[in-house]
Parts: sequence; C-alpha cells; structure tokens
Amino acid sequence: MIAAIGLVIGVIAGVVFHPTVPGGLAPYLPIAVVAALDAVFGGLRALLDGIFDDKVFVVSFVSNVLVAALIVYLGDQLGVGSQLTTGVVVVLGIRIFSNAAAIRRHIFHA
Repeated sequence: MIAAIGLVIGVIAGVVFHPTVPGGLAPYLPIAVVAALDAVFGGLRALLDGIFDDKVFVVSFVSNVLVAALIVYLGDQLGVGSQLTTGVVVVLGIRIFSNAAAIRRHIFHA
C-alpha cells in the first residue's frame, strides 16, 4: 500500500513541478523507466503468487535500473548505444509482457 501511495505522490509531484532531465541523462531515462516497470510487474506477479518479498523487490528495482543504465552507457562509450538500447528494451519488454500474461492468468484464471 505504501508503494501505491508513493507512486501516486510521485505522479502528482511530476505533474505539478514539471521536472527537467539534464541532456546528458536523457538517453538513460526511458531505459530506467522500462527497467523499473519490469521490477514493478515482477513484484506484482510475485505478490499474486504469494511469494512477494519487499527486500527482493527493492534490490530488483534498483539493480534493474542500474544494470540497464550501465549497459546503455557502455554502449554509448563503444559507439553502439542505440543497438544496446534496443536490446535492453526488447529483453525487458519480453519480461514485462511475460509477467503481465502471468498476472492476467492469475486474475482471470485463463
């Protein structure tokens, strides 16, 4: 419940304050959002399966964001940033849709 309240507060704060992202960090923000969504969907799936652990969720959330950003950063340094960005989005997208399918099956028993 605290996470949901934090999410609502964060969304409201973003709408009210209109934060700007420094140009150097702009390529990493979409990747960080996709990595965070992967952790959120994984956490929701674990919650519905009855195996949710808040420590695992926090570590998964932070590590997903950091590893995804690191991969994109290394790709930028090697000159293949767009290819690695695409790779990260594809892998995390597959995980998100897999978790979403499991959540749907759990909720609708189908």
